[in-house]
Amino acid sequence: MTLEQIRQLSLEDMTAVNQHIFSQLTSEVALINQLGIYIVNSGGKRLRPLLAVLAARALGYQGEQHVTLATIIEFIHTATLLHDDVVDESMLRRGKETANAVFGNQASVLVGDFLYTRAFQLMVSLDKMQIMQILADATNVIAEGEVLQLMNVNDPQTTEQSYMQVIYCKTAKLFEAATQLAAILANQSDTVVNAMKLYGMHLGTAFQLIDDVLDYQADADELGKNIGDDLAEGKPTLPLIYALRQTSGEEQQLLKDAIEHANGMQHLDRILAILQRTNAFVYTRKIAEQEADKAKSAIAFLPEGPYKQALETLADIAVERSH
Repeated sequence: MTLEQIRQLSLEDMTAVNQHIFSQLTSEVALINQLGIYIVNSGGKRLRPLLAVLAARALGYQGEQHVTLATIIEFIHTATLLHDDVVDESMLRRGKETANAVFGNQASVLVGDFLYTRAFQLMVSLDKMQIMQILADATNVIAEGEVLQLMNVNDPQTTEQSYMQVIYCKTAKLFEAATQLAAILANQSDTVVNAMKLYGMHLGTAFQLIDDVLDYQADADELGKNIGDDLAEGKPTLPLIYALRQTSGEEQQLLKDAIEHANGMQHLDRILAILQRTNAFVYTRKIAEQEADKAKSAIAFLPEGPYKQALETLADIAVERSH
C-alpha cells in the first residue's frame, strides 16, 4: 500500500477532520484566525490525526467522535510547533516561513495557548473522563519533554537514555495518545487499548529518530527546513551522541564543541564526515527500524484488511521516507 492509497482510504474521514479544524479555529479575534489558518495550512502531513482515524476504523469504530479526537490531536501538535519555533528561534518550517517569523514571537505563543485551550474545550465535548485524563496527561508530558530537551541543549554529556526520554515525551507521546484513544472510542478491551498504545509509541519513536537523521541528510527543499538546524542549536540528537562514543581526541572534541557552543555549522562538512565514518546514521536508522518492527508487531492481532495494512505501511514509511 502506498501513502496515496492510505490518503484515499481515509479521504472521507480526513476531509471531515479538516473541516472541523477550520470550524474550530474561528475566533472573533482576527489575529487568531489569520495565524491559526496560516499554521494549519502550512503543509503538514496531518500524520497524527490520520493515525487516530485509521486506528479507529481498524477497530471497527462507526461513530463520529474520532473526527473530534483527530482535531484535538492536531491542535495540541500545532500548539507545540508554535511554541517550539519561538524557543528554537526557527525561521523555516515545511518550506515556509514560521509563524513567529511572519507574525512575531508574542502572537505565536499566544495563539499556541489558544489552540491548547480550544483542544481542551473539544476534549470536554467528548464527555469521557478517561479520554480527558489521557489527553491532559499527554499534554503535560509533552511540556515536560520540551523542558528536558532545553536542559540537554549544549550538553555534550547527554546520554542515549536521556535522549530517548526526550523523544518519547516530545513526539511519541502524542502518537501514543492518538492510537490509544481510538481504541477507547471503539470500546475495546484493556488489552487492545494497550496494544494500540504501544503501536503509537513505537511508531512515534521511529518517526522522530528518522527526523533526527534527516536533519543532517535530507535535501533542504524536500525537508522543508534548513539542514543542520539541530546542530546549529546545539541539540545532542542520537547521531551525535553515538558518534561521540565512537570517537576520541580531536574528533571527539570537535563534536563536543559543536554541541556546547552551537558552532557546528562552521564545521558541518567535517562533522558530517565523522557521522558517516562512525556509522552514526546507520546506528540511528537501525534503532528506528527496530521501533517500526515493534509497532507492527503490536497490531498483529488486528483483523486483516485495508486499515491494518495502512497502519503497517505507515510504520514502514516512517523509516523509509526522505522528508
